[in-house]
Amino acid sequence: MVTSPAVLCLVAWLLPPAAGHLWAWMFSMPQHSPDAAALGRRPGADLEEVTPCSPATPCAPGHFCDEHFGLCLPVRPEGQYCRHDPHCAHGLVCIFGKCQQPAAPGQEGARCQRDEECGPGGCCARQHGERVCQRRLELAQSCHVPPGGLAFSINQVCPCQLGLVCRPSAPSREREFDYRPEKSEWRCRQP
Repeated sequence: MVTSPAVLCLVAWLLPPAAGHLWAWMFSMPQHSPDAAALGRRPGADLEEVTPCSPATPCAPGHFCDEHFGLCLPVRPEGQYCRHDPHCAHGLVCIFGKCQQPAAPGQEGARCQRDEECGPGGCCARQHGERVCQRRLELAQSCHVPPGGLAFSINQVCPCQLGLVCRPSAPSREREFDYRPEKSEWRCRQP
């Protein structure tokens, strides 16, 4: 039996409010607007102190506009969840959904747009959807790349280091008629 997304949404809508916590957790989104602690206010403070925002009305320094709730929230320290760089404290960037120190340009883990930005031993490839510098694959490392699809779009691998080629291992005697080598058999090898 196949369940469509529309049916799942209908079931979620019909479930009692207590089940909202489950759905919020499953989709990693807040169930309600941020509480006083998340807003950086003391408990019991008047709710009128919350500053609304929009792209046209920016927030005060040290805050960012959470466009989902339309509220100004304090910037987040290192290790906290984020969606964009402005959500993080000064000097931090939002990489892989967390505020962290940026890598030096050209180093492994640094943001990039082209291979040339990553030096001779690296390439610019997607990791969790973010284009970052990664090392080229070494001798005997798996180098299979899917022809496309979501897996290829989100996580990519660099090509083999210069002087190596990506190819499957030679078929063994028992498998000489196997014309489709397994993905795990594609490795960086000497030409």
